[in-house]
Amino acid sequence: MSMIGKLASVATALMALACATEAQTFSHDISGDAVPWSEPLTSGDTSDLTFILHSDLTGGERPGIFELAARQMALLRPEFVISVGDLIEGGGDRDALIAEWESFDARAALIGAPYVYVGGNHDLSSKAERAVWAERYGQPYFHFRIKDVLFLVLDTEDMSAERRETLAAQRAKAVEIYKTDGPEAFAETPYANSLERVTGAISKEQGDYFVDVVASNQDARHTFVITHKPAWEAEETEFHRIEEALSDMPYTVFNGHEHFYEYRMRFGRDYIQLATTSGE
Repeated sequence: MSMIGKLASVATALMALACATEAQTFSHDISGDAVPWSEPLTSGDTSDLTFILHSDLTGGERPGIFELAARQMALLRPEFVISVGDLIEGGGDRDALIAEWESFDARAALIGAPYVYVGGNHDLSSKAERAVWAERYGQPYFHFRIKDVLFLVLDTEDMSAERRETLAAQRAKAVEIYKTDGPEAFAETPYANSLERVTGAISKEQGDYFVDVVASNQDARHTFVITHKPAWEAEETEFHRIEEALSDMPYTVFNGHEHFYEYRMRFGRDYIQLATTSGE
């Protein structure tokens, strides 16, 4: 595996994998009309795989940057594009959320390649946000395999409905405090000091799903784990079960959320936190 490109001024990486063996076609276990990609991924004629990974747009989107990044990504002609979540600002009612997603979809279409949707806290925190996501993009966590490369896309807002609504209310108040009183006041809010704000949450059901997926894909030549929040930083989390399942396989983890770049090695694997593509 090699990282073969980086877009100037945005946290976007062009990844390439090459292998001499015959490539496997695009496969997944999603049923129904709503799917988390704009169009099916195509396997192409070779086992080479090239895709672009970009980072957070929101948390205070800076105008024009994603549109510029989309046009730059188009020049690289990737087989598909995927993100680490936080694609819309969120927080509004159903009509406002639909309008935000339609705006994002139109801008992502500038890339001219299949787009794989990944949710972050701005996309999946509230009941309304999750309902709109389900209608448009299906289930918020999933896997797919293309050319014998496995992708695990996690949902780090996977908690009880009661806890989610409590955090959503706290987050709404904290955002207003941020706007009126600044980041220092925001840092003192209950939302800013909640564990879920930092590491998110992953249910046992989701953990079971990915453990089973890994067990069924032991022959994958590489696995990419895409997660919005750094779930491994919690003392006890289902993410640790997923890591254990992957322990004998080559894999790389990408996350966003914190809006700054950070690299670490964990269990001998690369864990890469991307900075923003257009978030503050």
